[in-house]
Amino acid sequence: MLMQNVERPLVEFIHVNYSAGGTHILKDINGTFPEGKITTLVGPSGAGKSTLFRLCNGLSSPDSGEILIKGKSIKEYEPIELRRKVGIALQSATMIKGTVLDNLELPLTLQGKKIDLVEAGDLLHDVGLDKGFLHRNAKDLSGGQKQKLSIARTLVNKPKVLLLDEITSSLDRVSQHDIEELIVKINEKYGTTMIWITHNLDQATQIGHYTWVMMNGEVIETIESSLLQGSKDERVQAFIRGEVE
Repeated sequence: MLMQNVERPLVEFIHVNYSAGGTHILKDINGTFPEGKITTLVGPSGAGKSTLFRLCNGLSSPDSGEILIKGKSIKEYEPIELRRKVGIALQSATMIKGTVLDNLELPLTLQGKKIDLVEAGDLLHDVGLDKGFLHRNAKDLSGGQKQKLSIARTLVNKPKVLLLDEITSSLDRVSQHDIEELIVKINEKYGTTMIWITHNLDQATQIGHYTWVMMNGEVIETIESSLLQGSKDERVQAFIRGEVE
């Protein structure tokens, strides 16, 4: 069942198709990501979730169809402007050599700018890190701390959309819980629209407002996250039972 969200869409996919290497990866994708909400993406490996992310921030372009951000075609945005509007945090939380401040400042360094130290401290505070971390070597941070810094770094450009790609899958349970609480906090404080790929169904249903289920390059269901376990779609139920990987 494809449910139409009643909230105002921030990102909209209209008959989007994408192929690579002769393989049809995304097939007629239609749907909206509501403004200010957390939408989780679930589905087996190879379903096309990460490819969908690359289309959202312009790293790849669709073969056909339209992607809108705030009602404007993604093609009309300059690449730099688009990357500022659509931030992304990855599972790897890659750090550059240097201090926490160097890493936090990276998005502005690429623009030839510097970050205000007060703002830098505030950003760390927002993600649960003390401003005393600013001059620590980033390589000395724990996995959970690196992920928090990665998220803070995406917030430097004040993105309208934040793409989260398996950001807790390599963390221990305590760090995972910290990141989940952090994402909810950021969503509530900034009203940032979140799209989160996760293989953790409990996470998807507890953190998400809405959930997309993807299989074989198709969106087979969009549903309120709290209702996912009760889906009437047999394919979704098979995935929930772990019969589709």
